[in-house]
Amino acid sequence: MSAEHPEDDIEVRDAVSAPDAEGIPRRVTRRFPLFTRDTARPEGGGRAASGAAPAPARQWPVLLVLALVGLGLLLTALDAFRIGTLLVGVALLGGAVLRWMLPDVGMLAVRSRFTDILTYGVLGSAIALLAMMVQPDPWLEIPFLKDTLHFTVSS
Repeated sequence: MSAEHPEDDIEVRDAVSAPDAEGIPRRVTRRFPLFTRDTARPEGGGRAASGAAPAPARQWPVLLVLALVGLGLLLTALDAFRIGTLLVGVALLGGAVLRWMLPDVGMLAVRSRFTDILTYGVLGSAIALLAMMVQPDPWLEIPFLKDTLHFTVSS
């Protein structure tokens, strides 16, 4: 074993190997490990405020969205169904806007930025539209929807 060049005495048995940061060859494989030791933070998943701020202040985007959803669910439980569900939809749309506009949103970032914006936007739009179309006395009427239901649900 050479004291000057310890890497000269290393036997590499695998054809697929690459040196690590210290120059020692290690096995590189394309297979996923049996046990995951860590996961990558999603893009934009950093703190929304500085590290010196208290924990709630660092996560204000997700707390804002959750507070609005909670308020909407409370209003729904208190028999203000339309307003409550509309608030839930608006909260999700607000989450999509926050995810799009802010570089770091903390725990509001779950997947890639595109997937989060698409998910929050589609779900928020669907909930808000359904809240406005609920019977009786809908705030929003879509004419072709009544015709579609008329032909699909016949007596």
